[in-house]
Amino acid sequence: MSDKILVTGASGQLGGAVIRHLLETEGVAPARVVAVTRDPAKLSALAGRGVDVRAGSFDEEAGLTRAFAGADTVLIVSTDDVLTPGLRLRQHLAAVSAAKAAGAGRIAYTSMPSPEPGNPVLFASDHHGTENAIRASGIPHSIFRNGWYHENLMRSLPAALASGNWYTSAGEGRTSYILRDDIARAIAAGLARPDAGNATYTLSGTQAFTNGEIAAMAGEVLGKPIAVVNLTDEQLAEGLKAAGLPEPAIPLIVSLEAATRAGVLGTVTQDVERLTGREPSPLKAWLEANRGVLAG
Repeated sequence: MSDKILVTGASGQLGGAVIRHLLETEGVAPARVVAVTRDPAKLSALAGRGVDVRAGSFDEEAGLTRAFAGADTVLIVSTDDVLTPGLRLRQHLAAVSAAKAAGAGRIAYTSMPSPEPGNPVLFASDHHGTENAIRASGIPHSIFRNGWYHENLMRSLPAALASGNWYTSAGEGRTSYILRDDIARAIAAGLARPDAGNATYTLSGTQAFTNGEIAAMAGEVLGKPIAVVNLTDEQLAEGLKAAGLPEPAIPLIVSLEAATRAGVLGTVTQDVERLTGREPSPLKAWLEANRGVLAG
């Protein structure tokens, strides 16, 4: 069995960061790293460093099997189409099947916190189905249940700062936000130095916050007060529609708010520190670092 570590979605933000940490933080030799992407031309810089860059599409299982050939560990970075019913799960199942056909010795996967039935997030079932397929494959696995990125707040905070109001139906629910790069660092550590057997990690920040607490923190850092306006899910959906959001996206956004309210996204663990030896960066530090972008 080879010792090659393969990363899908290598031209994406998370996949690219995982590869960077494999090379620069974990000291993995470039020749051991395989980067799979739809468009290898985008990764010419990695190829120039000695990384094995291969073409592969989640929509073509046979091609994935060829791309995965010779890899010991295959990291399946979850795909990003969350609005087309069934597509994401089909893509993930194709990747699991391809990893098995290619003879992978370990499958790793980027999931989400608590994807089991009962999670209100509309795409949670995609992750649950993929995790089940990985377990059913009989191949040793590492599942990384990624918390919500600090960067996701770019979707809500700028508008809240501009208007002075944060419209939400999350109530007093909490979210354990974490920097995307801290997640990538933890995944790279788990790939380079895997636990024996099977492992499931929940990668979270060190603290979970309500939207009200985040608004107060952001207001303090940015010098602009934000009032949290609590709505029902129905009122939020109506407001999003009036604001011109695409119809398919509205139920998804509301489901995220419902999940926050239910406590699904507020789990706090020490898995990041255990994997990397360091605590993840606090939310306040991210707010301070992005003061200019958030304030507009």
